[in-house]
Amino acid sequence: MVLPDATLYCCVLVMVNSAEDMDFKVIILCVTFGFASGDGVLPDSVDAAVGGTVTFTTSLAPTQTPFIAITWYFGSTNIITSHAGGNFTAPEYEGRITPFISTGSLQLRNVTYNDTGEYSVTLIPAGSTVQSGISTLNVHEPVSNVRVTVSSSDLVEFNSSVTLSCSADGINLTTFLWFNGTSEVTLSDRVHLTDGGATLTIATVWRYDQGPFTCKVSNPFSSSTSAPAEVSISYGPDDVILRSSPLLDYYEEGSTVSLSCSADSRPAAHFKWLFNGELLSFTEAQIQVKNMQMNQSGDYSCQAFNTKTLRDATSQPVRISVLKRITNTSVLPSSKEPIEGSSVNLTCDASGSIFTRNWSINGQELNPSENIVFYDQKRVLSFKVLNRKDSGKYLCEIINSISSQTALYVLEVFYGPENVQISGPKEIQVKKTLKLTCFSNSVPAAKYTWIKGGTVLTHSSAFTKPTAGSSDGGKYICRASNQITKKTSEASHTVNVKGRGCPSTGAIAGITVALLVVVAGAAAGGF
Repeated sequence: MVLPDATLYCCVLVMVNSAEDMDFKVIILCVTFGFASGDGVLPDSVDAAVGGTVTFTTSLAPTQTPFIAITWYFGSTNIITSHAGGNFTAPEYEGRITPFISTGSLQLRNVTYNDTGEYSVTLIPAGSTVQSGISTLNVHEPVSNVRVTVSSSDLVEFNSSVTLSCSADGINLTTFLWFNGTSEVTLSDRVHLTDGGATLTIATVWRYDQGPFTCKVSNPFSSSTSAPAEVSISYGPDDVILRSSPLLDYYEEGSTVSLSCSADSRPAAHFKWLFNGELLSFTEAQIQVKNMQMNQSGDYSCQAFNTKTLRDATSQPVRISVLKRITNTSVLPSSKEPIEGSSVNLTCDASGSIFTRNWSINGQELNPSENIVFYDQKRVLSFKVLNRKDSGKYLCEIINSISSQTALYVLEVFYGPENVQISGPKEIQVKKTLKLTCFSNSVPAAKYTWIKGGTVLTHSSAFTKPTAGSSDGGKYICRASNQITKKTSEASHTVNVKGRGCPSTGAIAGITVALLVVVAGAAAGGF
């Protein structure tokens, strides 16, 4: 029902009873003195999915004063009328629609294609201008069963091409997006999209084109993504690298050297080994040469071969030098418990004729400083005052004219505990779980004790009370201790335990229903 524009109105409600079905119909007779069309009361259009729920939301602010009448139409069919004297709902919409009396909005459930069309509303408020609006509902089938098919899964890099096709169930499919892993596929001279984006073609595949590929299909209301699809691409071998272990300039006679060869290849490469250019009998990716002798010094290399691409590549050679060398090299500390602030010596010794010693820390050359002094031709490394920054991997290398040997010592400076901190809530509700966590800077890791009101609660980095009571509020102390440095440090944390301050959702709903009943009764009596 659309009323003409004016300034004042007067309406009379007439109820007509039907003897056959005991239903009633309401006729609203209005003397129009002023009505407004209500431009902008409803959005121009609304989208919904088949089987879903949609709400036609008016632009009106919620009001506590009931409307005299709310009438909704689908096309020219009155689907629901709500007023103080009663409600009318078209039989085919029973259980599917719900009006909102404070704003005049309407909710439609179990949407079908037949619900597509124009919906209109007329709102008659008490003492103000009549409002009306029109909106169009567009119903879409959700996108589903998105799938990707691959033209071929057995490809060779630089030699093959591949086509991936995307399809889905649903109508109004408007958008196709392709992803390689988490990145959207970028078009190029090699990569093309056809069939509105549904077909992805990659000419002259690279190894990075193996996926996983996914296709995202969207319509104006929904979207869905396919399961990942991978492409098998044979490539390589590339980046053939030979590594020796241990990695040394010289090897002692009788030692064992492990050589490992790696290559970027799919399928996995087959290997051959070369010594000074001559083929060896080994075919594994890793070989072990035991009891090395002087005559085994020379250049070692490996060759990788791919049976699918029929390509091969050879590593850079690794020179192995075998000599009789210094033995029993060691680095020993003057204290087993190097504590920050103390002084410590590291002594480097070995068997054999010693000519020079070199020191390094974490792979970097170590030089003397205000805190580090060398004695006895670098045999002794002395720390005047230990600092936690002195922690690291110290390597002493002893060299003579024919050999060298290294010894490693990992120095860990003990300190702390410091900077004790407590994480956790400062305020919780009764019956909630209270969890406080304590941490500090300490080497070795500190031991923790929780105290409240002079009582020890637990010996752990975390204190947990599954169900907090009002008595669990107060000041908590976390005490950290280091068993090596014999130091302790602590921090405190105050927790406030509060009772619940808000009514339950059921109570709020009950109050709301009661208020609506009172307002509706008052409005009906006044009419």
